[in-house]
Amino acid sequence: MRLPRALDRFTAAAYRAARRVAPGVYVQDGLVSVHNHDFMRDAAFARAYARGVQALDGAPDYAWHWRIHIGLWAASTAILLEGDFVECGVNRGFLSSAVMQHLDWDARGRTFWLLDTFAGLDERQVSAVERDRGALERNRDELASGFYVSGPERAVANFAQWRNARVVVGPVPDTLPQVTAERVAYLHIDMNHASPEIAAIEHFWPKLVPGALVLLDDYAYRGFVAQKQAMDGFARRAGVAICALPTGQGLLLKPPR
Repeated sequence: MRLPRALDRFTAAAYRAARRVAPGVYVQDGLVSVHNHDFMRDAAFARAYARGVQALDGAPDYAWHWRIHIGLWAASTAILLEGDFVECGVNRGFLSSAVMQHLDWDARGRTFWLLDTFAGLDERQVSAVERDRGALERNRDELASGFYVSGPERAVANFAQWRNARVVVGPVPDTLPQVTAERVAYLHIDMNHASPEIAAIEHFWPKLVPGALVLLDDYAYRGFVAQKQAMDGFARRAGVAICALPTGQGLLLKPPR
């Protein structure tokens, strides 16, 4: 998900002040940080990020550098484990394309499963709370603007570069049985509403190998508290903890045996 177009006045003022006072500060994607972010100058990161931008097919760069940095770290850690990779909520494939570029995916001998409606939210699954918070209007706006794709064709073309990428079209949980992976090392969840996200993590949790990484795109993101509350409930039931990240993401590890 991206930061809402209409930033509140406080956030906009903070952006302007940070850029004025410290020109080298990191200011984008809802995050202002004076800390070291020289990963942006790393050649391997730059190549991976550029491949992610390529997946946008001419749309403007989302300026997700730190978010992609977290994703590449999670994927680079997970690749040391046994198991396939899964992404639930792909859209144009920004992060997953960056990951596959970074890891030289076809040399890995495993499958990256890419699940999405490729048509925005499945509105049947949107809860009353999410409706009250404008999820349906936001979904329709994102479809109208082209931020959400309205078909799988672009994603299929984008991922044709990799023979071990599997695009699965349709809503979660309906499509989960199509993922035949017995073991999963990396799970990225970014479906922008709670019901399918909980269905996904409950389905894949038994398949996650010890030490597997689960990256939640919207866990701490502004305006998506319903997803956080749902994931917190899952974490309590599973006896684990989720780390909230200033990028808006959440990070969860499958405990070792």
